[in-house]
Amino acid sequence: MAEHDEDRQPGATARAARLRDAGAALLPGLAICLIVAAAARFLSEHYGAPQMLFALLLGMALHFLVEDPRCQPGIDFAARTALRLGVGLLGARITFDEVWGLGLGAVAWIAAGVVLTILVGLLAGRTGPMGARFGVLSGGAVAICGASAAMALAAVLPRDRTSERDTILVVVSVTALSTLAMVLYPMVVAVFGLTDHETGIFLGATIHDVAQVVGAGYSVSPEAGDTATIAKLFRVAMLMPVVLCIGLVFRGGGGAGAAPLPLFVLGFAALVVVNSAGLVPGAVAAGLSAVSGWCLVTAIAALGIKTSLKALTEVGAAPLVMMVGETLFLALWIGAGLWLGI
Repeated sequence: MAEHDEDRQPGATARAARLRDAGAALLPGLAICLIVAAAARFLSEHYGAPQMLFALLLGMALHFLVEDPRCQPGIDFAARTALRLGVGLLGARITFDEVWGLGLGAVAWIAAGVVLTILVGLLAGRTGPMGARFGVLSGGAVAICGASAAMALAAVLPRDRTSERDTILVVVSVTALSTLAMVLYPMVVAVFGLTDHETGIFLGATIHDVAQVVGAGYSVSPEAGDTATIAKLFRVAMLMPVVLCIGLVFRGGGGAGAAPLPLFVLGFAALVVVNSAGLVPGAVAAGLSAVSGWCLVTAIAALGIKTSLKALTEVGAAPLVMMVGETLFLALWIGAGLWLGI
């Protein structure tokens, strides 16, 4: 018996040493990304601008670190593994009961708007200079939940030499458009005389990022804010089936390395089901949501570090024009649904 224990001990020691070495290799780059994320959250809380935007800008200022071999492993880890963990944990924010409270007509119309906006992006990408990959990435970001959706879709779309540039372009553009919509859309709905419930549906179904939806909704009224938040969370819930479908379409025939059903998508779905069943205490759900937020802003910081400002300036106005068009399409679609009485 003692001999077997002695045989196992060297193997366990070797594994522990490998884990320690792997952690030490990740530490410098990951620590930098976490510091950038903390700075971005601090600036966001004090100046009111989106934390994702601060994380991107601060990260891009540190682009020179991507050439440092000591920092590279940790930055790559933050851009991929932290991203997947953050997206998976978003499921703790959603329950089925909240979504169905919007009404079947509104749920169906919003779902159709998500799908159609992605298809509009795909069509614009294929017929324009940016390509199909950028079209799906931008359409999904506009249709679902802004920067978080862009990061999730980037994780399952096939990678090429412009992948990181495209992702950063989408994140910057969708964050800027979401902030603009937060300011303009409440004034637009006031002109049309929508009820608080209708206003909440419009804001929650059209504004890109969750934080901006909350800001716009509660600036109108508590009822509009509650309805807007629920409508937005339904769009977030659509992230799982959309990512799954896009993974199957773009990577299903990609050979042995393709992963049409990523683990973070399964985790997202499992958390939605468990949370809907009432098995996740409120404090735990809040904690998971906070961890998700930290993971996502850390991943954005890493992506910013990996992105060259020069490469972004060489693209021109085409990405922004595409995303403005997708944003307008979604707003018109939801407006038409409200006019029809969804």
